Amino acid sequence: MAKMEMAQHIAAHSLKVWQVASAIAPETAAAGVAWDPRLVQAAALLHDITKTRSLTTGEDHAASGRALLKGLGLEQVGAIVGQHVSLKTYPPLTLDEAVLVNYADKRVIHDRVVSLAQREEYILATYGTNSGHRCRIRQLWVETRKIEQRIFRGLPFGPGDMEEHLDIRGFESGMAQFRRLARLDL
Repeated sequence: MAKMEMAQHIAAHSLKVWQVASAIAPETAAAGVAWDPRLVQAAALLHDITKTRSLTTGEDHAASGRALLKGLGLEQVGAIVGQHVSLKTYPPLTLDEAVLVNYADKRVIHDRVVSLAQREEYILATYGTNSGHRCRIRQLWVETRKIEQRIFRGLPFGPGDMEEHLDIRGFESGMAQFRRLARLDL
């Protein structure tokens, strides 16, 4: 993240997405859905790896993130990162790591955990520049609500209780480490 000169607010967002994914993964494993925790954590942290650069270049940051990570030998992580904005198939056939990271990203505005409705409103205001974009965003959210129901089926907490299950120390530690590394000439 530091080598890519990720903006601090994007790093904070990525760490919050990591927190959300990390809170869900162990609980769903107990409910019979198995995730690879290393893949989930790596992809959640790196899902916006080229976002800072994309703000200047206009590139599709999901696609360029996937390509960058593949080039670094992290093909599985890159495949997940490539789907964090939009999954390859709706509805997904299985609840895999890409689905979890995609969902976790949909629950975070900047560095705050929010409901799907709040995130949808934000995405519509930010990216819904024409009727086609707004229609596509609304359809994605219909599918994301279905995914949320599947993820939380059998979990001991609901989507509205997410913040109570986050690892706050992990977030603070991650931000401190990012700030330290960002000051180094990598």
